[in-house]
Amino acid sequence: MSNQDEQDDESFAEARLIEAIENQLAAGEPPAAQATMNKLTLVGYAREDILDLMAQVLAHSINQMLEQDSAFDTPAYEQALRNLPTLPDGTDAS
Repeated sequence: MSNQDEQDDESFAEARLIEAIENQLAAGEPPAAQATMNKLTLVGYAREDILDLMAQVLAHSINQMLEQDSAFDTPAYEQALRNLPTLPDGTDAS
C-alpha cells in the first residue's frame, strides 16, 4: 500500500468519525456529546478542533471495543468525552 493510499484511508476514516460526531450532536445522543461541545466552546476551542478531539475519543473507544472484542462501552465513551480536552491516553490537547 502506498503512502498516498494510507493517507486517503486515514482521511476517509477521519471524515466518517467526524460525520458520526455530527450525527450524535444532531440527535442529542449521547447527551455528553452536546455537553462536551458546549464546554469546549465556552473555553475557546473552535468547532473544527472540538470535532477533531471528539473524533479522537470515538476512535479510541472503537479501538478499545475491537481490541477487547466487546460491545461498545457507551458510559466509558461519554466519560472520555466529558474529560476533554484531556485525551483518553492522558495527554492534554490544549
